[in-house]
Amino acid sequence: MLVQKYKDMLSGKSVIRQLSEFATARGQEIGYENVFDYSLGNPSVPVPQAFTDEMIRLLTTQDSVALHGYSPSLGITSVREAVAASLERRFGLPFRKEHIFMASGAAGALAHAFRLVTQPGDEILTFAPFFPEYHPYVDLTGAMLKVVPPDTESFQINFEAFEEMLTEKVMAVLVNTPNNPSGVVYSTGTLQRLADILRKKSAQYGHDIMLISDEPYREIVFEGVDAPCVARFYDNTILCYSFSKSLSLPGERIGYVAVNPACRDAETMVNMCGQISRGIGHNCPPSIIQLAVSKVLDQTADLKVYETNMNLIYRELKELGFTCVKPGGTFYIFPKALEEDAKAFCSKALQYDLVLVPGDTFGAPGFFRMAYCIATEKVERSLEALRKFVKETY
Repeated sequence: MLVQKYKDMLSGKSVIRQLSEFATARGQEIGYENVFDYSLGNPSVPVPQAFTDEMIRLLTTQDSVALHGYSPSLGITSVREAVAASLERRFGLPFRKEHIFMASGAAGALAHAFRLVTQPGDEILTFAPFFPEYHPYVDLTGAMLKVVPPDTESFQINFEAFEEMLTEKVMAVLVNTPNNPSGVVYSTGTLQRLADILRKKSAQYGHDIMLISDEPYREIVFEGVDAPCVARFYDNTILCYSFSKSLSLPGERIGYVAVNPACRDAETMVNMCGQISRGIGHNCPPSIIQLAVSKVLDQTADLKVYETNMNLIYRELKELGFTCVKPGGTFYIFPKALEEDAKAFCSKALQYDLVLVPGDTFGAPGFFRMAYCIATEKVERSLEALRKFVKETY
């Protein structure tokens, strides 16, 4: 007999994926270069040459049996050591390999983090606007994701609503900064206030409230933006990282869990991740990819194009009368639609081959997301379609 809860999910497929599929089909009709597809957050810049060179070196010089074998359950020891050393250099925290667990991207890292600190019936809080896949990630563990309403003026944390929702049932708080979909980066002031509240409430409730930081966009931060390390503010922090965006490697599914060395039972938690893997099938990310990324930990792909695209789009949106918080990073922007119903707005935009994602599933109805990880030349051409859409429709 088929499990009903997964069967029910078939009727609730990702809106982002559905729109991406529409864009692909439309591209077959008119040429994909004529579809202004802002749906899917798929990096648009090449991987660093150093990563490619290391892959070639590994494939041509290393024993294939060893190179393609299973890694240890927690990840290759030399890779964990390299990740820890890189984090210590960058953020000044005393990470060691004992604090690192290699995972299959940020999604795999989150899958472990949620299971580390919650049991069925526990609650995790996150902040709108948020990545919609957090719901299945959390809800299918047996825990419950609760969403704090957004502060739509700044897309920083709505602290008044947060404190009301931070009950004794909450075992973890999930943050995503830089944020998908808003592009906003949580400031030092925001993270300090969040940490102060978590310390106070942990003491009040008699149990630790973990802070889980989802960080696939950590390296995509724009000039002059305050982008502090989350773990520097709160001891009980778990960092969940992916190389998908920084190195343009989304298809390789590689990332890690890094438990703050100051966290209670940090080393035990990393060892527990190896046991969690036994139950959820995330064992052993690809060995060759672990080895290759360990050689380019302090490098990124050429990410400058994302800030260029953001400035073009933000300036045009403002000139056309949109309300929009300027992104501090990522490759997303999250303007307010020109009518109350963002789904209707985005549906009308499709007539101009503008593929935009309504903000309802991100927890912010009335807004829409543009993923501008596309060629700058295409962004520039899309602005004429946007101007025509606004002029003729609104």
